[in-house]
Amino acid sequence: QVQLVESGGGLVQPGGSLRLSCAASGFIFSSYIMRWYRQPPGKERELVATISSAGTMSNYADSVKGRFTISRDNAKNTMYLQMDSLKPEDTAVYYCNVKWGVDYWGKGTLVTVSS
Repeated sequence: QVQLVESGGGLVQPGGSLRLSCAASGFIFSSYIMRWYRQPPGKERELVATISSAGTMSNYADSVKGRFTISRDNAKNTMYLQMDSLKPEDTAVYYCNVKWGVDYWGKGTLVTVSS
């Protein structure tokens, strides 16, 4: 079965950096577009970044453009989100996602940006 496991979240000060990972299994990782979403406290889940199956193309939400970088290692079945210049408004649970007929989600990893 499809499994997505996020890791790398934590508490960081404004201006700091974190690198999230998403370990995938149960499907042919290299064949699928992958996405990072986030859900801030009390708000709806929102799309953060998308990466093509080969990792050659990516798109970002305006709110993170220039600060976040999505990448993937198809040999390791893992996707990453490098987050730099973090702001308090980046505080959220971050989820990885794949659409394979239906949406599959991990359990998420909490990122808290606070001084």
